Amino acid sequence: MELPKKQVDICFSPALYPYYATEDSIVVVIDVLRATSVMCIAFEYGVDKILPLASEEETLSYRSKGYLVAGERDGEELANFDFGNSPFSYMTPEIKGKKIAITTTNGTLAIDVARNAYKVAVGSFLNFDAIVNWAIEQDRNVLLLCAGWRHKFNFEDAIFAGAVAERLIKTGQYETSSDSVFVGIQLYNSAKKDMFSFLRKSSHRIRLKKLNLKKEIKFCFTINKTDIVPVLEDNHLVNGGKFKTSKAKKSIEKSYNMTNSIA
Repeated sequence: MELPKKQVDICFSPALYPYYATEDSIVVVIDVLRATSVMCIAFEYGVDKILPLASEEETLSYRSKGYLVAGERDGEELANFDFGNSPFSYMTPEIKGKKIAITTTNGTLAIDVARNAYKVAVGSFLNFDAIVNWAIEQDRNVLLLCAGWRHKFNFEDAIFAGAVAERLIKTGQYETSSDSVFVGIQLYNSAKKDMFSFLRKSSHRIRLKKLNLKKEIKFCFTINKTDIVPVLEDNHLVNGGKFKTSKAKKSIEKSYNMTNSIA
């Protein structure tokens, strides 16, 4: 007898999460520009744990507990913090074995909203194949939670969610009747040939470009730079293991050098 297929759904904003949350679903939190991209890179470079927090004050208080502290608001690095929200800042052996407390405008809020789900992981284009493979291994319904921008919809997270949903459905193990999934998949298929150009008028890309962050934006749209999946355990993100990508992974350092050459 054929087993029933698992469900996949997309929630486009943390504000909508209560309408999607179910006890048996795993949740993939998505903040492509840039929180979940940063988290994936930090684990690739050997960070021990990441503690996502809501407020600047609470995050700073963890410095006295032996944590490095990281944060941004509206795309800008916070004063007196060790790191901001650029993935390039975490490409250093100095973070190996360390614990980081982090607060961001959108990503850490989305993680906090979903923390009581059956299991929570973070996804980005940088660990795209890995997050898909991890989700399949969990053998549960999947909810893709977009961090958006201050509770509002944004393009980049929706496109990534659509890409993951399409990949899961194509396995034949998942199905959906959700309009948000159909929208996400349509957006992804419209953007996939050149996501960077497709998003040139998106609000957050414009916002970050004004802060001279074009290189970071370009990097965050590259695929399969790590096969690590960060997962939430006891309020901390930890290395949930490696889930092999379908293509040979290029070195992050090489990608960094390529990105630095972009005009």
